[in-house]
Amino acid sequence: MVRSVLPGWIACCAGLALVASGCSSDSSPEPAPAPSTSSAATGTPSEPAPTSAAPQVTRPKGPSAALTPSLKGGNGIFLTSVPESDVDPGYVVEELAAAGTATAYDPQEPLAADGTWTFRPGDQERYRTRVVVRRPAEATDASGVVLVEWLNVSAGADSDPGFQNVREEAVRQGHTWVGVSAQKIGVEGGDVAVAPDVPGAAGLLGKGLKGVDAARYGSLRHPGDRFAFDIVTQVARALREGGPATGGAVPDRVLAMGVSQSAFGLVTYVNGVQPLTQAFDGFFVISRAGSALPVVEGDAAVDVAAAIFGSPTTLRTDTEVPVFVLQTETDVVGILGSGAARQPDSDLFRLWEVAGTGHADLHLLGDEVAGVLDCGAPVNDGPMHVVAKAALRHVVAWVRDGVDPPAGQVLEFTADGPTRDRNGIVAGGIRTPPVDVPTRLLSGEPGRDDEPTCVLFGSTRPLPAPRLAVLYDDRADFEQRYEAAVDEAVAAGSVLEEDRAALLDYAHPELVPGR
Repeated sequence: MVRSVLPGWIACCAGLALVASGCSSDSSPEPAPAPSTSSAATGTPSEPAPTSAAPQVTRPKGPSAALTPSLKGGNGIFLTSVPESDVDPGYVVEELAAAGTATAYDPQEPLAADGTWTFRPGDQERYRTRVVVRRPAEATDASGVVLVEWLNVSAGADSDPGFQNVREEAVRQGHTWVGVSAQKIGVEGGDVAVAPDVPGAAGLLGKGLKGVDAARYGSLRHPGDRFAFDIVTQVARALREGGPATGGAVPDRVLAMGVSQSAFGLVTYVNGVQPLTQAFDGFFVISRAGSALPVVEGDAAVDVAAAIFGSPTTLRTDTEVPVFVLQTETDVVGILGSGAARQPDSDLFRLWEVAGTGHADLHLLGDEVAGVLDCGAPVNDGPMHVVAKAALRHVVAWVRDGVDPPAGQVLEFTADGPTRDRNGIVAGGIRTPPVDVPTRLLSGEPGRDDEPTCVLFGSTRPLPAPRLAVLYDDRADFEQRYEAAVDEAVAAGSVLEEDRAALLDYAHPELVPGR
């Protein structure tokens, strides 16, 4: 069983919140212009993309991690997951040790802004970390797709925000999910810049697995974050071979995914490591910053603040596998400054920016934690996870069948900042019914920017009753228009038909005056 201690996104965001101290949103780089090759500026749905041949790459041989079920006892599997059911029907959850000798990578020249980096293998060190596996109990039920999530460690405690956003889609398709404790602070612990004052956080954040549960994790060893890239590579190679980690199923596609700081790491991986290893068949990058994760020296852990304030970099355009980047409004308009690293769609690249969404939101935080936060307004309650599920399906179809995803759509900006309509909702980007037929003002901007813990949570405010009376004749008029917007989102491919009910839950017709 997975021991759920506190919502993982608190752990994920706590370290990132450091960078908000003494900073305002004006410190973020100005977003690049909307790429001219998409219909993103208007937010209008694009025509269905064509089908092309699924990408095929030549994969060089290399060492694989030894995956063994040797982590026993203690208090059980530790993950700061949202406190829901630990095991989905038809699934099992397991934890394995992952061990081997990892190689560090050395940049050979200044890192170019266009992502065309040259890395060379450097020195080597032994490692012993862990992976958590969620997979179908029966190998015959496995889809053949393995999602490898670089677990987020911004506050020194492993969290799995990627899985929590796509959980329903992963399970209904039969995908195997593997979370990798890739970074040093998640294993060994370390200094935490900002510890949020929420129930259950004290005594856990910054301790690392070894500090949280020495009886179970005391044998782990992490040599430093410059080895994280090869640790992830070696786990991917091991999974591709099948075996106990995948329940005996041999996957046909292995995808990398990461959120927030882990997404920064995947930017570095795509630009410098993937050309050497070709370890992954595609990348699902969620909530990246404008910059990439730096390559540190020695046995150091990454300084996440330095990562955020690094130079903007795009993803290289000569990749041989698809890269899908999914961004919240907060990522673009806030301190992460991802708008400075915008790039146009290509045969193997997509960028979606989702209007009215927060870097961390109510879905990830949970009601209990969100209820104790003093952020000046309720945290963002936008349907980011609903869009993420659709994006995942597109990624899988892209890497497996060569079916191109819908074109990218980005938020609208001027020199003065994001363009907003009369309701205060940002223009452009991926549109969903809660922003196009609104009852609430969903924003990626926080209710207050003087509290570091709140800066990544966005905000939710009800629209005034007089404004709602102008927008809708009555509640029936609102419901009809909202349901039509759901139809449009499903047709555009930004929402799945299976998630229609989830999207309808964001309507809140009770806020509309009249019957």
